[in-house]
Amino acid sequence: MLRLTLRVRPCLILLPIIFFAQACAPQPTSTPFRPPTALPPTKPLSTTTPVPVAPLAPFTPQPAPTALATATTGVCANDLTFVDDITFDDNTSVLPNASMDKQWLVQNSGTCNWDASYRLKWVGGSPLGAAEEQLLYPARAGAQAALRILFTAPAEAGFYESAWQAYGPDGSAFGDPVFMKIVVSP
Repeated sequence: MLRLTLRVRPCLILLPIIFFAQACAPQPTSTPFRPPTALPPTKPLSTTTPVPVAPLAPFTPQPAPTALATATTGVCANDLTFVDDITFDDNTSVLPNASMDKQWLVQNSGTCNWDASYRLKWVGGSPLGAAEEQLLYPARAGAQAALRILFTAPAEAGFYESAWQAYGPDGSAFGDPVFMKIVVSP
């Protein structure tokens, strides 16, 4: 055991000395970048005869293509199926003048894609402070979408209902109506 201790000690002494010597050694300095002082010689430009270019034909403006009202082509059918209330279940109690973010989960169960020409319109009850016409969330045929309207509860206590219906680009109503039903209580 005494022999083992003698072998280890020189290593323990030499390692710190080696690290210390490397730390104290002068570090190499980097060479600063110096841009070239003279440009390399360039070849003279070749002299060639210019190639004749045909004159351009006069520009005639074309009418811009018009977009169709729906994103699908051909005849399609509009339909909306109510799936669930995301926020504010029916008959939820709210405080007077409370702001409400009502959201419904619906299915575009028709064959038309809903684009910016589709609307959700107030059709019954009270609009509860919301604009009476809203954009219908764009959704592809067969996809689910969340419809959202920001409402304000009335100041007087009572039961209130607001009914909304989807309308296509041609102005015809379609699908299940969606409702907001609340009880205002102080």
